[in-house]
Amino acid sequence: MPTLLMTHQACSDHDPGEFHPECPDRLRAIMHILEHEDFFYLARETAPRATPEQLGRAHDADYIEHILSVIPDGEGQVELDGDTFVSRGSGEAALRAAGAVCAAVDRVAARECRNALCVVRPPGHHAERAAAMGFCLFNNAAIGALHARDAHGFGRVAVIDFDVHHGNGTQQILWSEPGMFYASTHQRDAYPYSGTPGETGAEGGAVVVNVPLEAGSGSVPFRAAWADAILPRLRAFAPDFLIVSAGFDGHAADPMAQLRLQVGDFDWLTRELLDVAAGCGDRLVSVLEGGYETRALAACVAGHARTLMGG
Repeated sequence: MPTLLMTHQACSDHDPGEFHPECPDRLRAIMHILEHEDFFYLARETAPRATPEQLGRAHDADYIEHILSVIPDGEGQVELDGDTFVSRGSGEAALRAAGAVCAAVDRVAARECRNALCVVRPPGHHAERAAAMGFCLFNNAAIGALHARDAHGFGRVAVIDFDVHHGNGTQQILWSEPGMFYASTHQRDAYPYSGTPGETGAEGGAVVVNVPLEAGSGSVPFRAAWADAILPRLRAFAPDFLIVSAGFDGHAADPMAQLRLQVGDFDWLTRELLDVAAGCGDRLVSVLEGGYETRALAACVAGHARTLMGG
């Protein structure tokens, strides 16, 4: 079975404004490199819009209505917070981004593909149940995880987040949800200033594992955090389905934080996650989060995709 690439042109139409790091060029750089012959055997599918039911598993109805109502009709941007802006194309982009993950879950659950990679924007892991923040509107990973549980009956769903920033929104949404697991490595004392080791989930809710890394950390502490602290807990959880919040802003060239990771570190972790997924029928869906130096981002996503294809 092939690896599925799920994306949509609308995701390039979300424009947060000139000089904003979460820019359409991110997606263009990725899609350009994925035209290389190495990726000839990727199955490719156009993402549908997320439905109100899918969005509503992770977000309050009033919040969903608010986000879609503030999308401007004309030129320019509307500011939601100091980091997060929407333009005329943002509503469609956000619906397609969330819809991509749900559709990918459907395809993987039906064994129509080996695994899936959703190349979408805006990213999602900072979006809380009723708050947009950190460039994020709808929480794509949390929506996908709850879709896997509620629409397909997978009782144990894990969200794995290796973005350089903590996925506060994913953690908040899943915190009290039974049958959920959330784990993250991220830079300590970086935006959004959450994700301490003491944040471990609600009784009867999600299992939460946070491992902050010091600024300047490279391959050795990153791999040790996963190998020693997170992967054993993940294997003990024995997930039925894995959702990966794939943020590549921990790369050494990325301007948004101060980790010193290389392409090979993300490839290594992808292989480890595929090994875990092998115990649950290879059910893994990866969704793009951060990564803001476009050449490094494209190289990281290409490596991630190659590993998924070979897994």
